[in-house]
Amino acid sequence: MKIVLLGYMASGKSTIGMLLSKALSMPFIDLDAYIESKEKSSIKAIFNTKGEIYFRKIEHAHLCDLLDSEKDFVLSLGGGTPCYANNMDAIVKAQQTTSFYLQASVSLLEERLLKGRENRPLVKEIGDEKLGEYVAKHLFERRFFYEQALHKIGIDQKEPAEIVAAIQTRLL
Repeated sequence: MKIVLLGYMASGKSTIGMLLSKALSMPFIDLDAYIESKEKSSIKAIFNTKGEIYFRKIEHAHLCDLLDSEKDFVLSLGGGTPCYANNMDAIVKAQQTTSFYLQASVSLLEERLLKGRENRPLVKEIGDEKLGEYVAKHLFERRFFYEQALHKIGIDQKEPAEIVAAIQTRLL
């Protein structure tokens, strides 16, 4: 079984993915870290030297390689991954793959991004007063892709253990 977690940045995909992988005794893969390992370069460096189009092509190729593999794993995607190169279509059609959209409100995402923006290049330079609007616009643009996930898990006002339990319940 392959479990794919998707959602906007700061929705907790990596945190939940690691906890879920432990609970299910399955390997955890963060797609960005996987790409960095395979390409022997950071995502930032790939963007800076080869551009976003190149990155999106290799992101799609590595995602498809993982989805086509015989291995079981929990995979967390980058926030934009489902929105490019027919990636969501590949996820939906992949054999033995279950996808979960970790759905968060704009206010929760804004709160989390304000606390950890130094590690988020896309929002690092956006002023505090504009961040909520930026997140709302992105969520609106990406909703079509995120909503194609097999399951949607609302994460507002839930502890990570509750989210993991909700995912596990839907896997039964």
